[in-house]
Amino acid sequence: MAKPRIFISSTFFDLRSMRASLERFVKEMGYDPILFERGHIPWGKEDPLESSCYREIHTCDVLVAVIGGKFGTQSRNNESSITQNEINEAFEKGKQVYLFVDKSVHAEYHTYQKNKHLEGFTPISVDNNKIFDFIHDIYNMDVGNPVEPFETVEDIIRYLREQWAGLFQRLLVTNSRKLESELISDIKTSSETLRSLVNVLVKEKKNPAQVNDILMLHHPAFEAIKKAAGITYRVVFYNLEELSSLLAARGFVLDEDFSPAGFHDFDNHKAKRGIRVDQEIFENGRLKVMTPAEWRSEFVKVITFNPPSDDDVPF
Repeated sequence: MAKPRIFISSTFFDLRSMRASLERFVKEMGYDPILFERGHIPWGKEDPLESSCYREIHTCDVLVAVIGGKFGTQSRNNESSITQNEINEAFEKGKQVYLFVDKSVHAEYHTYQKNKHLEGFTPISVDNNKIFDFIHDIYNMDVGNPVEPFETVEDIIRYLREQWAGLFQRLLVTNSRKLESELISDIKTSSETLRSLVNVLVKEKKNPAQVNDILMLHHPAFEAIKKAAGITYRVVFYNLEELSSLLAARGFVLDEDFSPAGFHDFDNHKAKRGIRVDQEIFENGRLKVMTPAEWRSEFVKVITFNPPSDDDVPF
């Protein structure tokens, strides 16, 4: 079974015991911890080790980063530390990042922001002011503020346990909403489901006006006219006049003179076909409320115009 892969990023020598505690916690959660000192990161002799670390982040799901007072090893690629580059790589790849900063470093960061312009300002919690500059960059990222101060590794573990429980609960809610969305989609696309829904509303008759509104919104005549006229967009009309205007725009003109008794014929002579609509679906020119169960396919039909035969041509 696939497990979440958790990349542990931090300086090594000053935070060695903390990394080991986080490794145990991740294993207890049933996830796979990734630490370079455990040989979890494959590397080749052609590339520097830091490049292999950055590539391994691509295969991980979560990055847990711990920032203490040590800057660590500077990257060969830029002036940032390898740890800082690992964090940036995770953000760029859209990974879930949890960033923890030693509380004393975090407290002095605010002092540094107000005094960094002063010549001779020397912080006591870090060995390099670039740590403060990196925290500043994190705070100004568009992805929000993922910085969490800590005093002990237990603070980190407690925070991660709560966060991961929250992620799991959100996953359950998302799946539940997905099922609801699929159900709504089925209701919209399935005529059988819609028919059942309408029949229930009709039987209950708790609010006749509301029932009529629902029936008109999903009137079966709309879909029948849409298919008969070859219309690709949603069709809505509420009386004969609106239907005539709708079909006239598609080349089908109402021809009452030659319409059979009880029908309205809309002829498109250029296309040599027409649409025959039963007058029964109208009442005083207005579209009648009908349920899908009451609808019959004969109410809207496509008719074709056959060319006259030789016997029909007068001499």
